[in-house]
Amino acid sequence: MPLVTFKDLCIDANDVPAIQGFWARVLHLESEFFDDDGSAVLRGARPGQTIWINPVPEPRTVKNRVHLDVVAASLEPFADLEQLSRDGELPWTVFADPEGNQLCVFVQHDRPPGLKDVGVDCVDPPALATWWAGLWGGELGHDPDGDYSFIDAIPGAPVDSFDFAPVPEPRKVKNRLHWDVVLADGATVADLVAAGATLLAEPTDDTRWTVMADPEGNEFCVFAQR
Repeated sequence: MPLVTFKDLCIDANDVPAIQGFWARVLHLESEFFDDDGSAVLRGARPGQTIWINPVPEPRTVKNRVHLDVVAASLEPFADLEQLSRDGELPWTVFADPEGNQLCVFVQHDRPPGLKDVGVDCVDPPALATWWAGLWGGELGHDPDGDYSFIDAIPGAPVDSFDFAPVPEPRKVKNRLHWDVVLADGATVADLVAAGATLLAEPTDDTRWTVMADPEGNEFCVFAQR
């Protein structure tokens, strides 16, 4: 039985308006900026399409462990970005957003442009994908060649899949992109700890969520049902 359901995505940014404008345009989402705390939010037709953009003081210093894959009709909307992969090198093209966050662009004409997948770098893709599938359900799969693992059809998620790909290096710094979840009926933070999550920060008067980490240290925020 799933312990959580997908809630939304969050991006850390130094220049919130720049990241807000870029991702709103690329993902075709409505956006709103909040003067009181300098954050922003992108919203689509469904609650799961929400992306919060939060101001942070520290710059990006290493390759992201979590990135977004997007669908576009062409590469023209990305012409002003730094291209990180060579033309034709991969079935997709890798770019850096205005703050250097990697994103993969898939040119497809048979579907509307927007968000496609969430990519997660990890040391043990089968183990981490299996762990997350146990938490929130979905359809777990593994590449026959052993190159990656994935979870399709995650309830409430705005993407085709979460893809877990192998990398040799361990996670070194806080992720610039993470996801939030909501506890399922009857589930508790203690259940997540028993399943292998690590408690990083409990709710406070200013924050109503619990910050946790998965078995490879990726942060995620846990909300109680309202």
